[in-house]
Order: sequence, then structure tokens, then C-alpha cells
Amino acid sequence: MINVLFFAHLQEIVGNERLQLDIAPITVSRLKQYLQTEFNFGQIEQVMFAVNEEYATDDDVINPGDTVALIPPVSGG
Repeated sequence: MINVLFFAHLQEIVGNERLQLDIAPITVSRLKQYLQTEFNFGQIEQVMFAVNEEYATDDDVINPGDTVALIPPVSGG
């Protein structure tokens, strides 16, 4: 089981601020594909992924018990 945390408008897309998913081990790339299929994220490639509070690349593996945070691009001035 992994914990997936969503921030900003991603919470609105998912309808929750967090999900628990029983899909680990899985790469960040495969998780992106899963979320794209399940929730139809528009531009998921612009979303930063952090695993256990460290930024992750597409090839990083997410293991059971890990926490993944999805951080959308920030704009402002």
C-alpha cells in the first residue's frame, strides 16, 4: 500500500487530498500512467513527484509503505 498526497487543483480532480493504493512496487512513470487513466489528469508531465519527501524521477521505484506527493506547477508573482 502506498499513500498518495495531492495538492492544489489536483485535489479537486481526484476528489480527495490523499489516496491509499495497493499497486506497489511501481515506478513513478507507471504511477503517472495509472493516475492519468483513473483520473484523466490533463498535464501530468508538468506535475512534480516526490517519494518520501525527495523529488523523484520517472525511473524511481515506489515501494509499499512509501508516501508519494504530487506537486503541481506553481504560478504567481
